[in-house]
Amino acid sequence: MNFVVADYWIMVLLLILIITSLAMYFIKDLLHAVIVYGAYTLTMALIWLQMNTPDLAITEAAAGICMTVLMMIVVFRTSRREE
Repeated sequence: MNFVVADYWIMVLLLILIITSLAMYFIKDLLHAVIVYGAYTLTMALIWLQMNTPDLAITEAAAGICMTVLMMIVVFRTSRREE
């Protein structure tokens, strides 16, 4: 099997995708989990771009940004941090 550079790039992005999904599962702090979710969304959008589907990449980025903002609002309103 002959791999090109784009194949290795997609493999690295898929590895990052697996790591971020596992991190979201194990992180206890909600704010940190939302930040990792943003990284997950960005990585997924990059994968869609590498697969030459820019319409899905734009949709993933827009939906990810909206969900990240909504989750940040919920986390900030519900959590009571004492500083």
